[in-house]
Amino acid sequence: MNDKLLPLRQQIDAIDAQILDLLSQRGRLAQEVGHVKAETDAPVFRPEREAQVLRGVAERNDGPLKDHDLQTIFREVMSACRALEKRVTVAYLGPAGTFSEQAVYQQFGSAVEGLPCASIDEVFRAAEAGTADFGVVPVENSSEGAVNRTLDLMLATTTIISGEVSIPVHHSLMSKSGSMDGITTICAHSQALAQCQVWLNLHHPGIDRRAVASNAEAAVMASRDPSVAAIASEMAGEQYQLGVVQAHIQDDPHNRTRFVVIGQHATTPSGKDRTSLVLAVPNKAGAVYNLLAPLATHGVSMSRFESRPARTGNWEYYFYVDVEGHRQDAPVARALQDLQDNAAFYKLLGSYPVGL
Repeated sequence: MNDKLLPLRQQIDAIDAQILDLLSQRGRLAQEVGHVKAETDAPVFRPEREAQVLRGVAERNDGPLKDHDLQTIFREVMSACRALEKRVTVAYLGPAGTFSEQAVYQQFGSAVEGLPCASIDEVFRAAEAGTADFGVVPVENSSEGAVNRTLDLMLATTTIISGEVSIPVHHSLMSKSGSMDGITTICAHSQALAQCQVWLNLHHPGIDRRAVASNAEAAVMASRDPSVAAIASEMAGEQYQLGVVQAHIQDDPHNRTRFVVIGQHATTPSGKDRTSLVLAVPNKAGAVYNLLAPLATHGVSMSRFESRPARTGNWEYYFYVDVEGHRQDAPVARALQDLQDNAAFYKLLGSYPVGL
């Protein structure tokens, strides 16, 4: 067997040497790009450019490696090269071990500085104040719908959406001992408790449930108190040395959460984009229909429509709308102009590459 393996290993070693040389060349070019960007104060992270690279990887892939695996490799290469220009700081709902942190690394790669925050409000503040270059916040879940706090903060923020990332959300029930013996309280974020309520009602109906700031915070509590069990990711369980009582307890096996990237830099078209905005209309018959008519007129597809109370006491609402395309695309630009002309309130949240 060794006689057969040796020449194959020698070929692999030769290819690895070529890969290393090419990566070094790419790194040196990234440093030159960084010098050019510094002269013009251009942003280090360009999500539209990175999205184009990752789509190109999938389009040119002839196998045997899977598209997703190759994209993961290239994302890490871009992340490491980007760090040669500047190490980007990204705020997220902490502490370490949350799904928000997972979303950060899926979007930016691992060569970033994560900044855990105590609340979604703090993530917005960090991105607005420049404490972080970007923030990553949850915006909707496939089971529970919109994350209302994020929507409310989007209304007033000065930041711009520059990207999105969707990750599978698998919840595990964990405790310090790895069993439910002596457990009197199950802690998790309110969304996680809602996403697991059928399973919890069936298996642990008599145990008190307490909503906390994040699932990772619940994991911290469970690591310190043997009477507390946490619902969190297995990554959080490993981080805080918890034992898994039951894995994958979410009621929807296909449960996913969509996150958006917020910051100060607008993106240019990537070729496959989405635009988010907030609208309001006068409280009269047909107002919403008339407001959205320009989308049909200009052939623009709407992919999301959420409403939130305007809190005026007059039964008025803000409407959060996602449309397909970039604000610079001609049909989208014409539709947005008509929407702005017709709306009682109009705010463009950003145009950004559709998540992979």
